[in-house]
Amino acid sequence: MEKYRKILVAIDGSKSSMNALRESFKLATNEQSWITVVSVAPPYEGDLAMTAIGNIQKAIKEPCEKALLEAEKIAKAERALIKTACEEGEPYERIIDLAEAENCDLIVLGRKGMSRIERVLMGSVTARVIGHSQRDVLVVPEDTKIGWKSIFLSTDGSKYSEAATNKAIDFARSYGGEIKAVSVVDVTEEFMAQAPGAVESLVKKAKGFVEDVKKKAEAQGVKTETFVREGEPYKVVTNLAKEYDSNVIVVGSHGRSGLRRLMMGSVAERIIGYAPCPVLVAKT
Repeated sequence: MEKYRKILVAIDGSKSSMNALRESFKLATNEQSWITVVSVAPPYEGDLAMTAIGNIQKAIKEPCEKALLEAEKIAKAERALIKTACEEGEPYERIIDLAEAENCDLIVLGRKGMSRIERVLMGSVTARVIGHSQRDVLVVPEDTKIGWKSIFLSTDGSKYSEAATNKAIDFARSYGGEIKAVSVVDVTEEFMAQAPGAVESLVKKAKGFVEDVKKKAEAQGVKTETFVREGEPYKVVTNLAKEYDSNVIVVGSHGRSGLRRLMMGSVAERIIGYAPCPVLVAKT
């Protein structure tokens, strides 16, 4: 397995981001990775001519610097060395730019506890990082831990799912884990009634997708169980992951359409919003 050599953890001082940082130390230890921690101060959009520039810049950066000081305390307690960066600008842009500049393999973000509406409309920073970055992204919900013994993989047979499949197999091999792979047939009841033959064809294709995963994984010694379900993909994936007490959900960054969208309203975004465990969005 090609390990994550450099990990970028983005924090904002919240409980969820600090939990993501703590979990990242465990991952870094196992992967023998270097960690860079970034906190981003938003740009000041007022009139600098009307303010004391030094004071306003200090006020803008204060939460950022406070979060990084806390990160250094956590690192010291974990006996880990980290590099920190306090950036200023549009958060998702600075996170992506720094990941590129530092040649990081993985970006880690925390996910706050969310209301029903917030789960549907996931934070724009996370959505945009996933939508624009070329790096793998790991989203860690508040109060969850990263583990690789029980891996839940969502596949639709696309090239994006292939990246997720390879990553899931690699982690399962490295950590002695098992994979549960699902492919979801997403059709309306009206479509099912009008074109039952077409639905049967879709189900057959879905079975082929998960069987391909099983064949590939078991050829590498990874025990794999497969599922084909009908319904809304994000609900099926998150409910099954919860039912089987999965440690992590692995998904591709885009579906079969390959649309380069910002993930808003997409299946991956909703999986992240409702997931009971960390979600790895595999890019490569």
